[in-house]
Amino acid sequence: MQHTLRRSLGMARLSLTRLQPRPTLAASRGQEAGSITTPLSTATQPASRSFASLPQEQDKKEQNARESLNRLPRLMDFPEIVWPSALNTLKNWITIQFIIRPYFDSEFQLKEFIYGAKQALQVVSSKLMGGDLDSLDNLVSPEAIAELRPVIQKLSMTQRRQLEIKESDIYLSFPYQVGIMFDDANDKLQKRFVEITMVFHVMRGLSEMRERGEEIPWNMGTLPEYQDKVFICNYRFVKEFTAGQQSDWTVNVANQFRAIDLINETK
Repeated sequence: MQHTLRRSLGMARLSLTRLQPRPTLAASRGQEAGSITTPLSTATQPASRSFASLPQEQDKKEQNARESLNRLPRLMDFPEIVWPSALNTLKNWITIQFIIRPYFDSEFQLKEFIYGAKQALQVVSSKLMGGDLDSLDNLVSPEAIAELRPVIQKLSMTQRRQLEIKESDIYLSFPYQVGIMFDDANDKLQKRFVEITMVFHVMRGLSEMRERGEEIPWNMGTLPEYQDKVFICNYRFVKEFTAGQQSDWTVNVANQFRAIDLINETK
């Protein structure tokens, strides 16, 4: 009987063992499931960030396209000049004091020339904005007009408006280079010319700011809120001083550009 009872208890234990769940297998399956779902959720995160960044990239491209349309192209094939050269400044003084005044024009005054150059800049830039190059015959050389005409004709109205310069908006001007030229093509008569390259720094709306009594920052060219308004103009003037054939000052180079555009090109 004891043998029969032990056999019955053994069979009962065996059946209970078969009915119990397998925690080790279930746990391992749970871990495998977790290891599968976790990488999937992680992999979807970069995709969501990339889709979110698409509108920002598109907006940036559209902004760059608009800025490129408003940017002034190079009006003439002439290197952009921004700041004075210490060496040129010394040479300019020597040329004026020891060559121009003694041998070309004893009454030449640089201050008066700069004043007249500012007025010429205002007149020429206004004509360029209106596309009226035919009226510049006495102010701009024929070669310069021929080079300027196709460029001006292709400008949009927004770009043309950027060309007009008011004398009252000029906050810095200086002669970059003063040169003497001789033409020996005629054996009987040597032609002599004086050429002066002027640089003007302009801030649109400067005169209105002064009228309102606003403080003008000395470093406005580097401030973001003024960068779209700061322009630099390179104008070169030439005059013949040949004996008996003297002429008036004429513009043979006219270049205008925004300082911020030049900075972006060099990056």
